[in-house]
Amino acid sequence: MSDESLFREVDEEVRNEQLQKLWEKYGIYVISACIGVIVAVGGIKGWQAYNQSVAETAGDNYIRAISLLEKDDAAEAEKILSDLASNGPRGYAALANFQMAAVLAEKGRIDSAIRAYDAIADDAGLDEMLRNLSRIRAGLLSVESASVQDVETRLGDLNTRDNPWRNAAREIIALAAYKAGDDAKADRLYTEIVGDLSAPQGLRERAQLMLTLLQPRLQTEPAQN
Repeated sequence: MSDESLFREVDEEVRNEQLQKLWEKYGIYVISACIGVIVAVGGIKGWQAYNQSVAETAGDNYIRAISLLEKDDAAEAEKILSDLASNGPRGYAALANFQMAAVLAEKGRIDSAIRAYDAIADDAGLDEMLRNLSRIRAGLLSVESASVQDVETRLGDLNTRDNPWRNAAREIIALAAYKAGDDAKADRLYTEIVGDLSAPQGLRERAQLMLTLLQPRLQTEPAQN
């Protein structure tokens, strides 16, 4: 046997002995770690399955509530929506609150509906689209009772270039201005809507109609001053 072979065998014996000692000392921890990983993966899979089941149930209940509302069974629909708002997953709870705000508005409980929409709009954890839509709904409901300045404070920051909500905000602020007799502001905002080719056709047509209604008032204003 050569010296090199002897040294190699000695090295292997030493390594094996070291590995044996390491296993005797740390083997239980390795096994525990492996079991921990298996348990963790199993727990995650179980939690995901549970969440999916909860979400599917919540989705079915939400669809059922909307169907009941369409059938004018508001009482049963409100029970389902109320339960979803209190106990459902965050997304469906927000949708339930949004729908309940709409029910309040339909019942003429405008102040309560506005507060409900405001609560959704103020929840930074929710999707921005739902929050902005809630702001639009609250702004529209506030037109009857709020000043032009209050409505503009609510929605004015949405009326910026490239903001997808700008024309909805313009229309509501313009309507508030029209009701308050601020015809110049209303005329300017409705003109902006008509000139914005990205605005929905129906919205542009409403704006054009309002501009037609404004013309006689604008023509008589200089004579009143």
